[in-house]
Amino acid sequence: MEKIIIFDTTLRDGEQCPGASLEAHEKLEIAQQLVRLKTDVIEAGFPVSSPGDFAAVKTIAQKVKGPVICGLARCLKKDIEAAGEAIKPASKKRIHVFLATSKIHMKYKLKKAEDEIVRLAVDAVKLARRYTDDVEFSPEDASRSEKDFLYRVIEQVIIAGASTVNIPDTVGYAIPEEFGGLIRDIKNHVPNIGRAVISVHCHNDLGLGVANSLAAIRNGARQVECTINGIGERAGNASMEEIVMAVKTRSDLFGNLSTGIATQEISKTSRLVSKLTGMIIQPNKAIVGQNAFAHESGIHQDGVLKKRTTYEIMSPCEIGLTASSLVLGKHSGRHAFAEKMKKLGYSLSAAQTDKAFGKFKVLADKKKFIYDEDLETLMEEGSGGSSETWKLDSFRTVASTEETPVATVKLRSKDGIKTVSAEGDGPVDACYKAIDKITKVRGELADYSLQSVTKGKDAMGEVTVRLRSKDKIVLGKSASTDVIEASVKAYLNAVNKLVHKEKKRLRIEI
Repeated sequence: MEKIIIFDTTLRDGEQCPGASLEAHEKLEIAQQLVRLKTDVIEAGFPVSSPGDFAAVKTIAQKVKGPVICGLARCLKKDIEAAGEAIKPASKKRIHVFLATSKIHMKYKLKKAEDEIVRLAVDAVKLARRYTDDVEFSPEDASRSEKDFLYRVIEQVIIAGASTVNIPDTVGYAIPEEFGGLIRDIKNHVPNIGRAVISVHCHNDLGLGVANSLAAIRNGARQVECTINGIGERAGNASMEEIVMAVKTRSDLFGNLSTGIATQEISKTSRLVSKLTGMIIQPNKAIVGQNAFAHESGIHQDGVLKKRTTYEIMSPCEIGLTASSLVLGKHSGRHAFAEKMKKLGYSLSAAQTDKAFGKFKVLADKKKFIYDEDLETLMEEGSGGSSETWKLDSFRTVASTEETPVATVKLRSKDGIKTVSAEGDGPVDACYKAIDKITKVRGELADYSLQSVTKGKDAMGEVTVRLRSKDKIVLGKSASTDVIEASVKAYLNAVNKLVHKEKKRLRIEI
């Protein structure tokens, strides 16, 4: 097998994504996970850009073993010296120098002629070679550069000692056929190209970063520069996980090519980068999105249950997940519903399944997501609604910074109305203690969350509580513009479910 080198630039180009700044210890944590992922090259940062980035690169060079540790530098003496010093502790090190070669960059950004660009590039490579034998050169904006000039620059930097030549689609301008052709033309027109590895660095401005990278691989590129989750400048970089899994999944097209990536670490790495950068992964993101292995359509669910490969081209286990997810919603079919009921511990006859499925469909039209607790309530109560043993008649709270909060709660049941007062740590806690006294339900509050579901000062607040009693956990929800009222109703909703569970003991009465 011929190896494709994976060059990860999450810590450099990925961090340039607006809002994705990382602390030094966070960079180190990601770098250590990239080792477990078996990344070949880690571009740890741009050392000259700030003292903090210099220190982070140096720390990674000292502490991270295995991959090549790379520092980025412009074709400037101070940049190269900073990069050389930062990566010095690494056992395997690289300096990556870059200089623009497109007419628009040379004219408006650099204000330099072609001969001077060639000289600067050659001098930079020679200087970088004083610090390491592993030097990479990038002709920035290569995809918009004139080909003959691009060939000339590449040939000269290889003569100067560059062992990797990276072809960036800096502004995501290329399309796959064009970019693949560029790599093929470089192979055919640069006489000494055999002495260097051809690399590519594609941006996603037109949504083609991964497609261009794959086209380049098929035309001779043997290193791809990419980031975890595709984060990076503007619309981001080519996504590592998509490139790696495309090559693995489509071995029929990529032949004897493979990456050395430990794909079972992909999901974990993706989550870590998302957590530390604060960049949320879109649900429909390929490979690592929440919905990447989720099926709601009844036709798809039925197919996956019968044979996974009907609607999945790769196994979730390959990226470190345990299984696919069958998401129940209004598009779900009877097969998936019946399988979910089995997993929840219900054994239904055909008639019971038909009746329950009909009620599930009514519920699914009202709710965007169907949770296990919703299904349990539906099964236990024989309807989509809630059977309320206790109903809230009224409540009153008194709270201030000078006295202990007190709540008076009035609940209605078939036996009449009961009123109880209780003290608590706050008005909500006081209400909950009063409810406990009335209902005699001894539940432990396992979780409480409050979320705004509308905007403005009169926003609706949705309260979700999880109540544990012995081996049972139930979910209670309610929404109101009064968060105390929402809290009380959500708790009472959960209490009623516990009461109902105790009565029914999971008997199916549909």
